[in-house]
Amino acid sequence: MRPNIGIVNALVRITCGFTMLAWATSKLVKRPWNSYSYIVVAMLGGMKVGEGITRFCPLTALFENYQENTQEEKHEETVINPT
Repeated sequence: MRPNIGIVNALVRITCGFTMLAWATSKLVKRPWNSYSYIVVAMLGGMKVGEGITRFCPLTALFENYQENTQEEKHEETVINPT
């Protein structure tokens, strides 16, 4: 697993993730009975913090893999067999 996002992108993800996590935690403290949506936001915030720390984003990796496969398919279609 090699890093696929830059330093600035990682810092933005960490900042946004901690902001989402703090917001969801404060809402959970205020209204714990309405917790489902806030738990989802807290999980997404934690995921963003983890992506920033490891500098690896699974969605970016999937997109890059898709782009590489698409380029290979286009290259294979343009090759003409002379026989």
